[in-house]
Amino acid sequence: MVKRVFLSLVGDADGDNGHDAASRTLIERSYTQLRDDIVEGRLAPGEKLRVEHLRARYQVGAGTLREAITRLVSDALVVAEGQRGFRVAPMALADLEDLTQLRLHIEIEALRQSIRHGDAPWRAQLQQAYDELSAFEQPIQPQRRPHWEQCNVRFHEALIAACASPWTMKVLRLLSRHSERYRRYAIDLPDSHRDVHAEHRQIFEAAMAGQEARAALALEAHIRATPDLLAQAEAHGAGGF
Repeated sequence: MVKRVFLSLVGDADGDNGHDAASRTLIERSYTQLRDDIVEGRLAPGEKLRVEHLRARYQVGAGTLREAITRLVSDALVVAEGQRGFRVAPMALADLEDLTQLRLHIEIEALRQSIRHGDAPWRAQLQQAYDELSAFEQPIQPQRRPHWEQCNVRFHEALIAACASPWTMKVLRLLSRHSERYRRYAIDLPDSHRDVHAEHRQIFEAAMAGQEARAALALEAHIRATPDLLAQAEAHGAGGF
């Protein structure tokens, strides 16, 4: 009798684990879809997130959506409004300037450390990331921009991969996700005359040559380009989120 009960309990536990795994998969998928829709502007800055409407859009239950939205609150891509629900985080030049300053402070030092400690495997990884990125940004075509963004993230992560700080990487990934919301607007600006590939090439060549100061200056100019372009556009009445 004890044996039968024990086997029954084990079977129930396995079933529960399978259910939990499926639930986690649904939450992860919903989180990714919501995050991408926010970053791409399909869910507009400040837009109310109504669970009853989103259920049909993403084909998941209310509980799954709330879990996904809660994760996005932790990422600062969604704002909780007490008992009134949730909204997509707003966008503003002041916010961009704030995250840009933080990104500059962290990423430039990480690049310096990475160049100092980078070895042959690091240079090989950086070369591969640069080659993949180059194939998608000469020029950046609107229909290929999502894939370019993936390559762009991999290139920037490869640059700092030898700094040996997992927390630095985690923080920069979050900042990069927020920066991507603004890059989407900057890339679509007419007559920006920005050569993103030339910017990346300058950073890459300096890093590969071990020229720490030159690489740091090139990275700073590259990161500052997006907020500067958007500030100019707003001043001329061509910006706005």
